[in-house]
Amino acid sequence: KKRQRKGISSVDEEDTIDTDCHAFSSRSHPLPPPPNILHINRDPDLVSPDLIPAGSNPNREMEKAESEKKASSVSDVGAWAMNVTSSVGIIMANKQLMSSSGFAFTFATTLTGFHFALTALVGMVSNATGLSASKHVPLWELLWFSLVANTSIAAMNFSLMLNSVGFYQISKLSMIPVVCVMEWILHNKHYSREVKASVMVVVVGVGICTVTDVKVNAKGFICACTAIFSTSLQQISIGSLQKKYSIGSFELLSKTAPIQALSLLIFGPFVDYFLSGRFITTYKMTYGAIFCILLSCALAVFCNISQYLCIGRFSATSFQVLGHMKTVCVLTLGWLIFDSEMTFKNIAGMFLAVVGMVIYSWAVELDKQRQTKATPHGKNSMTEDEIRLLKEGIEHMNLEDMELGDVKS
Repeated sequence: KKRQRKGISSVDEEDTIDTDCHAFSSRSHPLPPPPNILHINRDPDLVSPDLIPAGSNPNREMEKAESEKKASSVSDVGAWAMNVTSSVGIIMANKQLMSSSGFAFTFATTLTGFHFALTALVGMVSNATGLSASKHVPLWELLWFSLVANTSIAAMNFSLMLNSVGFYQISKLSMIPVVCVMEWILHNKHYSREVKASVMVVVVGVGICTVTDVKVNAKGFICACTAIFSTSLQQISIGSLQKKYSIGSFELLSKTAPIQALSLLIFGPFVDYFLSGRFITTYKMTYGAIFCILLSCALAVFCNISQYLCIGRFSATSFQVLGHMKTVCVLTLGWLIFDSEMTFKNIAGMFLAVVGMVIYSWAVELDKQRQTKATPHGKNSMTEDEIRLLKEGIEHMNLEDMELGDVKS
């Protein structure tokens, strides 16, 4: 018995204690073995704070984490690709639908109501069939978000009508710095110098290739400011609502789309009448116009889903940068399909914008690496104070008065 006491007090040269022993007390009341192995080294820098479950395979866990990371990156690329493809497609379809050389359907606000109506229908079918789960979000939050989103749509249309195309493009470019400032105010989010510089390169590049004549008037300026503020707030709210209520992008869209569709279909025709001087009831539908409307609505479903998905996974700033990539794609397709004019100024501006987007991607990845280095421990890691207290407790343990699995009384 004395030899057993001496045996437990003799610790090896690495000061390692194996608590997973299956020893029993010589008196009674056996203690169950702890489920984990605790390993403590002399050097605090070499302490491994993670508790590894017995029987686990570290290599398998690492392979699983790597596969999950790869799957996530593929889905992220898919979300970006879906947004760019659907957005460019819907712009092309709407250009054919609304242009005077096409079908002259000039009711943009009502068309947006059609978009959200089909999106709401898809969401209802998905919930009814069990493909998606419906989570609770307070009604006042949904109404507030829908009001902001619809204000953004109406203000953008009024801004385009009252301002020149050049000033309209400048107002769209100014959304990136406004989003950055609003995220800093609302969420205390900070951006590195590399991210700020890349955003400026993107803004300058898109401005060179899109801004031509710039004419400003009082009403147009107010509408542009309203559009910038409401659009920025709407895009920030998409991400914050998803995090606040732990709701997926499609589930949130399924809840907001019916409210937006109903309000836009009720008030949209009056907004369009103010913009174009015509009610939609006076428009003579053709099979070609109906096909373009259905195509536009179908693409809008994918566009809305991917927008919520991208903002939920990344940020409103990244979504704005992506939006200017779509601008470059639209200019290129307009030159290829609709025989639009392409000058050296357009080409230089698009090239600069693409360079800025590449730099932005690099800057965001650099920020992620810095954050990873700043927080090296995982979720289940022990803090330095916990490790210090644990070591002090073991050093002061009266091992001479301990028996196997029991303390001498």
